Amino acid sequence: MEFAFSDEQDMIRESAEGFLADVSDSVAVRAAMVTELGYDPKLWQRLCGEMVWPAIHIPEQYGGLGLGFVELAILLEQMGRRLLCSPFFATACLATPALLLAGSEAQKSRWLPQIADGSLTATLAYASDNRWGVDAVQATVRGEGEGFVLDGVLRHVVDGHSAGLLVVAARGEQGISLFAVDAATSGVTRSLKPTLDQTRKLAEVTLSQVYVGPDALLGEVGQGATLLQTVLQLACAAQAAEQTGGAQQALDLTLAYTAERQQFGRSIASFQAIKHRAADMMLEVECARSAAYYAACVAEEALAANGDAVVAAELPLAAALAKARCSEAFFHCAAESIQLHGGVGFTWEYDPHLYFKRARASEAFLGSPSWHRERIAAALLGESA
Repeated sequence: MEFAFSDEQDMIRESAEGFLADVSDSVAVRAAMVTELGYDPKLWQRLCGEMVWPAIHIPEQYGGLGLGFVELAILLEQMGRRLLCSPFFATACLATPALLLAGSEAQKSRWLPQIADGSLTATLAYASDNRWGVDAVQATVRGEGEGFVLDGVLRHVVDGHSAGLLVVAARGEQGISLFAVDAATSGVTRSLKPTLDQTRKLAEVTLSQVYVGPDALLGEVGQGATLLQTVLQLACAAQAAEQTGGAQQALDLTLAYTAERQQFGRSIASFQAIKHRAADMMLEVECARSAAYYAACVAEEALAANGDAVVAAELPLAAALAKARCSEAFFHCAAESIQLHGGVGFTWEYDPHLYFKRARASEAFLGSPSWHRERIAAALLGESA
């Protein structure tokens, strides 16, 4: 695999870095995170209309740019650096892959152009408890006439309180199935939940006798488990890129502060102990970046293969490795940033606490590092058996 960015990818990174530095600074993040919606609708429209980011990895025939997962990861790294408050992750990294992998031509033609132009936000709702694999699917589905009836409570739904489309996983007699459900459908109730990380909103979605037609079914009845696993693996790869950006910014904030902070007549950045800890942070960031972009390359091949099991075989290990490594790197850098800021590190006026909270929340979301390592170990033992 080629890990050096192309000229086009460098342009995407530089454009995203400059744009987000202007529109998602500390003041903008703090203003957006205290609103019920959780983001600035005007900024979201700029992201969609001016930057065309939700369309980046949607195929051209559905109104997208037709780029790959690596380009998506480039954007996510910069979004993670700036703690961008937006429905981008839920829409582009959770719902869009599900539609691309499981949707029919009619479903893709209906939903993807709306996602690409920013008129529709979407998310994935599948977990009914604190587990993160397909065994967390506890919502139920049963056939009724030509359609289906959905029941259950879905938790940890990213931007679930505001998304216009819900990709719902439900368990029936034949197994797990996926459905594209309009959030305005009768029987769908959504409530915003307080969380540690105010920059990313989570909701609880209750389905009470929700009837959907046959056109809501994504893929085949009872065949959604493998599709859902792949979507979650792609989401782990996406979040790893975002966590890498957060770790980088935690390091940058620390370097800027220690260069300014004076002690004993000189900058504390000149102290050997501070240099060692900053070097350790940089090593964590670089290792995380390598893992994140390796997973992004594998994810791009898996999406291009359109479900080919042989090509996608590497994705589970690459995604789990990236999620575990980047979770720990981000948390380490965020915690070190607070420590090296001294007494002001966890005060409201300074930003390290925002990164610390995002690091802790994203570490748990989609599975902890230990959970992913167990999956890696199980997969390797299974291969060697």
